[in-house]
Amino acid sequence: MVSTGPTGGPVVGTRVVHRRYVPYSHAHYAGNLVDGAYSLALFGDVATEMCIRTDGDEGLFASYSDVQFKAPVRAGDVLEVVCELVRAGNRSRVLELAVHVVARGAATEERPGAAEVLEPPLVATTATGTVVVPG
Repeated sequence: MVSTGPTGGPVVGTRVVHRRYVPYSHAHYAGNLVDGAYSLALFGDVATEMCIRTDGDEGLFASYSDVQFKAPVRAGDVLEVVCELVRAGNRSRVLELAVHVVARGAATEERPGAAEVLEPPLVATTATGTVVVPG
């Protein structure tokens, strides 16, 4: 269902949330670190769902601004990816995006599969993105 306001346009404040486990196959660096491009790909996923929900079309990413890598993302993390529509033009949509680490592996010799929920979640990556949809 397309989320539209009283004038038929997209509703500012609409949010999309995805959760994703980061597999160990995505670790590229020491300490099981994952590259920043992983977060950007997740932003693309939530932005696509946002465009489908607000405009009935997958849309296209036009640009990112103010991308900030605030904390590491590691293999074994559980991520929450949040997208909020903050401005809607005729064809453009401005989105605020964030990746939060909500759980993280905490393996030890005695407990190799140990993990813990992070309270509060750790903000790993933020950005502002602009997508365009057909007019």
